Amino acid sequence: MSRIFTSSVASVHPLYVAKAERKGRTRSEVDEVIRWLTGFDQATLERHLRDGTTFADFFAAATLNPASARITGSVCGVKVQEVADPLMRRIRYLDKLVDELAKGRPMEKILRRVD
Repeated sequence: MSRIFTSSVASVHPLYVAKAERKGRTRSEVDEVIRWLTGFDQATLERHLRDGTTFADFFAAATLNPASARITGSVCGVKVQEVADPLMRRIRYLDKLVDELAKGRPMEKILRRVD
């Protein structure tokens, strides 16, 4: 089992926010992409962050957005659509969304509203 599976989402969330903020994006936008991917509302996301929920439990409780299957591309040289382990693929989807946010991609495209 990968170590990231047992890491808390709260331990990585500030890194996602810092990456986005370095590129002029906001925590609110990071949270928006997380909510879009997981189906959580803000209160539920905040509870998971406060409670130290692991990535395994976080994604087990999530209702993955059906459009998430349209997330493609590479994160750290790995094509997200080719990741075999379902949990690792979901984590890579999240990484990819934050990368796209940090690269200045419009929110409509990040949330797969427009191709």
